[in-house]
Amino acid sequence: MKHFDVAIIGAGIAGASIASEIGADRSVLLLEAEDYPGYHATGRSAAFWTESYGGPLVQPLTSASRVFLDNPPPEFSPSGFLRPRGAVNIAREEEQILADRFLADFADNGLAMERWSWAQAAALIPDLKSVWSHAIHEPDCCDIDVAALHAAYLKDARRKAVELVCRASVSQISKRDRLWNLVAAGESYQASVLVNAAGAWADNIAELAGVKPVGIQPLIRNMVQIETDPPSSPEMPLVVGLDGSFYFKPEAGGSYWLSPHDEIPSKPGDVAPDELSVAIAIDRFEKVLDVRVKRVSRKWAGLRSFAPDRLPVIGFDHRADDFFWFAGQGGFGIQTAPAASKLARSILLAQSPDESLRTIDANRYAASRFS
Repeated sequence: MKHFDVAIIGAGIAGASIASEIGADRSVLLLEAEDYPGYHATGRSAAFWTESYGGPLVQPLTSASRVFLDNPPPEFSPSGFLRPRGAVNIAREEEQILADRFLADFADNGLAMERWSWAQAAALIPDLKSVWSHAIHEPDCCDIDVAALHAAYLKDARRKAVELVCRASVSQISKRDRLWNLVAAGESYQASVLVNAAGAWADNIAELAGVKPVGIQPLIRNMVQIETDPPSSPEMPLVVGLDGSFYFKPEAGGSYWLSPHDEIPSKPGDVAPDELSVAIAIDRFEKVLDVRVKRVSRKWAGLRSFAPDRLPVIGFDHRADDFFWFAGQGGFGIQTAPAASKLARSILLAQSPDESLRTIDANRYAASRFS
């Protein structure tokens, strides 16, 4: 039976990033149930970085991740992972309160935001219908290369001797002599600390380990890629409905990808796109832009998993000081990965937080809030 200082369950962006952060200081096992890491949530990300996404309590993690994503250490990646995009958040004439509330929510966070008229928004969003008279521009929004970031974390973890085992669904977890004993795909492993980075399966893993779940709920998010007449402009920003009912952005080749921003409760597992949600996404899109939808070229769905308060869960379980939660990262897990994994490292290794985290209150994300 192989023994490790830390066993991490789940090799999506959460597990890969924390493995990279602690791999040089501890012997680490990284277990992934699928054939390859990132199959579920990470591989189906909306692929944008915007500081307002997730709300004002998630924003500090997003902002603290910017420097790393723009200019990672050369040994981690020879280039950054962000490309400028910009975002415009829009609302109808009768929804001014949504724009007011959005600006008020981030008034003290120092984010670059500017209230725009319809004419200013329409200059960046061709074919924008005139009913969308309220707009808030976020110039710092970027596209994020999710696949490259995830691959870089996995590569860095391997460089630090982290042992990645795929096709290794954990079937048993027990504890003896203060060691976690795990059985995965017929193999047995031991670890002093267990890190739960299992995404949609986080509560299942907790129950398997005899730890009380915190209420992680998987939610299905549908995505659609469409071709239109006229086609999209590559310079167009991300467009977000302030009522939370849609977002879309241009895709290569003149298409758009869009989402109805849906959240359909689900059990953890592989999920397929829902035809009704696809139709709703297209209907909402057609209410925003005066274009003709020619065809659907692609559709997919992924799971986003949230704790009851929609904040990430980062830290030791208060009832088990060797069971570490790194879950509940919703749809913002990619854009917050650098800061969240550095925060997790400081807690796991009992070290002072990285300088980039100096304004972040770790207690806000602690598992103990669910006691």
